Amino acid sequence: MILGLSIFVMLLSVLLILLVLMHKGKGGGLSDMFGGGVTSSLGGSSVVERNLDRMTVVIGIVWIIAIVVLGLLINRGM
Repeated sequence: MILGLSIFVMLLSVLLILLVLMHKGKGGGLSDMFGGGVTSSLGGSSVVERNLDRMTVVIGIVWIIAIVVLGLLINRGM
């Protein structure tokens, strides 16, 4: 159970990193340094940005819950 949940947390972590990196840069930060200043075809749509924000928040909440459950399982020694 712990191994499966650990793999799930790792996959969620990678997905969360990718979702955060897909956000459009607001300017002047690290996103511009790594090419975030280049406009993409999906960047202009506010619907896409809103959906990306929602997905990021949901994945972040699931990630936090999975971390807490994993910590509790490890603490109990299951």
